[in-house]
Amino acid sequence: MPMKNEPPRLLAILELGGYPNLTPVYRQLGFAAEVVTSQRKALAYLKKRLPDVIVAEYNFQSDFRDRTSNLETLMAALQRHPEVKVIVFYQPEHVPKLQGLEARFPVFRTIPFPVSQELVEQALQDALGGV
Repeated sequence: MPMKNEPPRLLAILELGGYPNLTPVYRQLGFAAEVVTSQRKALAYLKKRLPDVIVAEYNFQSDFRDRTSNLETLMAALQRHPEVKVIVFYQPEHVPKLQGLEARFPVFRTIPFPVSQELVEQALQDALGGV
C-alpha cells in the first residue's frame, strides 16, 4: 500500500484487449499505473510490490485442467491481501463461470464488454474511496 504522499498503485493486466487504452484514465485519476501483458508478469510484479487496485480481463478457458480461467492463480495469490481491489472485465456469455470465480474469491467490481470508460472511471473512484 502506498506511503503518505505516494499515489495509489494500479496494476493493469492486458492479455487480450479489445477495449480502449485506459492508461490515461488511470493516470488522470492519480494512479501510478503499471501495465503487464500476462498473468506470469503480473505474479512477478506482485512479488515485488502490492498494488491498491488490479484491473484484469476474465478469460474463460475450458482447456485448463485445474482451473476455469486466467484469474484463479492471481486471485489465489491475493487471498493474503484482501485490501487489494480487483476490477474484472468479462464477456457477458461467461457470466456463469465468472460467478463461480466470484464465489471463491473477492472481486471488487465486474465490467462487461464492451468496456465503458465511464464504468471504469466510476469503479476506480469507488476503489479510491477505500484506499
